[in-house]
Amino acid sequence: MPAAALPTLADGDVVLRPIRAKDAKPLERSLLDNRGWLRPWEATYPGSGSIIDTRASIRSLLAHARDGHGLPFVVESGGRLVGQLNVSSITYGSLSSASIGYWVSQEVAGRGITPTAVALATDYCFRVLRLHRIEICIRPENGPSLRVVEKLGFRYEGLRRRFIHIDGDWRDHFSFALVAEEVPQGVLERWRSGRVDERVAHVSPDDRAASAHPLRPLER
Repeated sequence: MPAAALPTLADGDVVLRPIRAKDAKPLERSLLDNRGWLRPWEATYPGSGSIIDTRASIRSLLAHARDGHGLPFVVESGGRLVGQLNVSSITYGSLSSASIGYWVSQEVAGRGITPTAVALATDYCFRVLRLHRIEICIRPENGPSLRVVEKLGFRYEGLRRRFIHIDGDWRDHFSFALVAEEVPQGVLERWRSGRVDERVAHVSPDDRAASAHPLRPLER
């Protein structure tokens, strides 16, 4: 999907719009202002830590969009840039799946902006791209993000050990997913109508206990 064809999605004053090169400075400012809030959940590079280079990041995201493998959005609320949402690893054919990752500024957390944005993106992937499965992976310690998948009824699928390099180390993640058949009426409509069974997102006690003891390499 070419960058020019990326959609703008909206519900009320929450807007997902395609990321642009000129977003580099406001994004950098927001990332720096929210450094303490975001750092525990920020992807890093093994051996080199985290690097805030919004221009390079935007170029990479747009290249993936041109190749049809990603949908890079900024999140706006009330006309202000307040975060990002990326649909990544888009695969068609027999898998037809994608992953969603996101962040919002601390000042707007808890206002329903994140679940609205995730629901908008998921509905677009199911209805327009005709994908079958959407996955979200979350660190066990990230309570606010876990609350997002609960609100939207993403189903818990399991513990992924040392899955993504976050905040300087390989971190465990809980995996959640939806398939299109589960939400024929749409994720946003189901949430807004109060018909979500939040229990499907509950992490099993065994996995919760296991996540409290990070996996370490076996000693020889």
